[in-house]
Amino acid sequence: MKRVLIAFIVIMICGVLFQANSIAFTLLTKEQALKKMFPDVDEVKNTNHVLSDAEITSIKERLGGAFVHYQKGSQSENIVEATAYDFYIGMKNNMIVRIAIIEEQPGKWGPVKFIIAIDAITGKVNNLSVMSYKEKRGRPIARQNFLKQFFGKGSSDPISVKSGKGIRKDIRAISGATISSDCACFAVKKVLALYENVYAQNNLEITEK
Repeated sequence: MKRVLIAFIVIMICGVLFQANSIAFTLLTKEQALKKMFPDVDEVKNTNHVLSDAEITSIKERLGGAFVHYQKGSQSENIVEATAYDFYIGMKNNMIVRIAIIEEQPGKWGPVKFIIAIDAITGKVNNLSVMSYKEKRGRPIARQNFLKQFFGKGSSDPISVKSGKGIRKDIRAISGATISSDCACFAVKKVLALYENVYAQNNLEITEK
């Protein structure tokens, strides 16, 4: 009877641990995330843009041929390739100062949702945050000391936690969480590509507040 009880307790503990690892943690709502990206603006407007076939092809070429970065060892569920994006536009004194995009990529245990803000003058990363994730060892990717490494990065930077042929490592990965760290790198590179290929090249009409 005692052995049965111990076995039951072990099974219950394992079940709780498994469930904890599979739960998505919401760190920021969309409203909170926008406030964090735009703490100094007068208003935030937005426009939704459906990507053209030419834009999709161009962006994929910059990202190595894929919109979604699945990595070996990832246990994340599939993420649908988005073909439409909201561009959140921060206005100050009737001038556009910053554009933010929400992007989701597969981490180690599940999808990781980011919000990334691009400076409208420099075209470089101004700010970013993790909105939600299912990571375990990769949870430190939401900390500022990791995220600040991306500030000031542009499309000409490697934005990589790995070095290789023609690639320079310029982002320090979280120890034991390379998949989560690399997921953040890809998300930033994709948002920069979206900004340059869509927003910067088109006079997107602001459709709603």
